[in-house]
Order: sequence, then structure tokens, then C-alpha cells
Amino acid sequence: MMLKTTNIEEKLQSYRNKTSNEENILLQVHSILQKDATHIAQIKSNLAATTKKNNAFKIDLLDANKIYHISQIKKICIDYRLRFLSSKYFKGQIPQEAISAIKELEKLHQTTINGHQIIAPSKLFKLENADDPLLFAPIGNDYYYLIYKWGNDLHPLRKLAVMPFKNLFNLIILILGLSFVVAKLIPMELFTREKSSAYFLVLYFFIFKMIASITLFYGVALGKNFNNVIWKNKYFNA
Repeated sequence: MMLKTTNIEEKLQSYRNKTSNEENILLQVHSILQKDATHIAQIKSNLAATTKKNNAFKIDLLDANKIYHISQIKKICIDYRLRFLSSKYFKGQIPQEAISAIKELEKLHQTTINGHQIIAPSKLFKLENADDPLLFAPIGNDYYYLIYKWGNDLHPLRKLAVMPFKNLFNLIILILGLSFVVAKLIPMELFTREKSSAYFLVLYFFIFKMIASITLFYGVALGKNFNNVIWKNKYFNA
């Protein structure tokens, strides 16, 4: 009898272990299914956000000359010291012609355009922390379609005027050139009777330090930065 009882207990224990293993497997499967469901929901959410952000244009009806990649837009902004921001920050007056262009485009493509972006100078944006606008609409894969352009801030003179603020190298070149001109305009007779290149270099170095210090103080005090930093910056001090 003891042998039979032992066999029964062993079978019961084996059954309990088997049942426990099956429960663990079911729990693991349930956990995997939950993760898959969460992943699928996340994918659907991302797809919905992408669909909402980009516009369903009919590619064949778009003007290829008005399609810009984000790299091209970045270069324009850096060259002309402009910003590329959402239209919700724009405080300038959008002309009726631009609004008409939007409506005509929506009618042509049978869609509602959203996610408008505008290229414009900083002064035309209502920036947080508180002129040549170009109105764009995203079409996906970092491409934007130019809807309308007004003003004249993309003038070659503006590009030339803001070139020193494009990067640190350009700014240093400007300071060196300006210091040389100022040093040439100052008569050396005010400091010495000898006309020597060594005295001129000392004066030139002094003028350079003075202009560089003023530029540095101005940049730090007003929170200014270079074109390649501010082109998509939505904050005032940049």
C-alpha cells in the first residue's frame, strides 16, 4: 500500500508541476500579446500623426520648381538670416493673394492643407519668451511645397548684410577688416613721430581687441547667435 500511495503522490505532484508550467506559458503568451497590441497601437498612432502632419497632394499636379527639401530651406535661412517656423508664430499680415493661393491649391488637390510653415525674418514672428515671407506646406519626407511668396527680403543686399552672422569665421574676418580700416584712418602722428610697421601693428591689434570686445558684449547681452543656430529656433533671444 505504501508503494501505491507513493506512486499516486508522485503522479499528483507531476500533474501540479505540469499545470504550473502551462499556466506560466499562458501568462507569457498573454504578456507577449499585450506587448504586440501596444506596439500595433503605437504604429497606428504614428501613422495617424504622419498623415495629419503631411498633406495629401496629387504629385502630378505639383509644380516641381516649388518643391523644396529641408536642406534647401535651411540654406536659404542661413544665407539670409531668416527663420523657418510654424505659421502659428507668424504675427505679420498674410496677404489675401496667399489665402487665395491656399484655397485654389486645396480645390485643385481636393484636400485641406495643414501644417503651414513660413520663412521670414525674426521680427515677423511672435516668438516665445517674449521682408520676405514664404508660405510652405509639408508634403512628406522632409519636402515642402511653396504656396506663396511676398515681400522682398530675399534681396542680394540682405544676403550680403547678414553674411558676417552666418558663422564665427565670417564674423572674425569682418572684425579683422574693419579694424584694419579704422587703424588706417587714425593718424600715427597722434602716438609717435616714427612711421614704422611695428607701431601700426600695435595700433591695429589694439583696435581689433576693442571692436571684438564690443561685438562680444553686444552678442552676449542681447543673446544673439549665428544663422545656422536660429533658423528653426522659436525663442526670442537667438
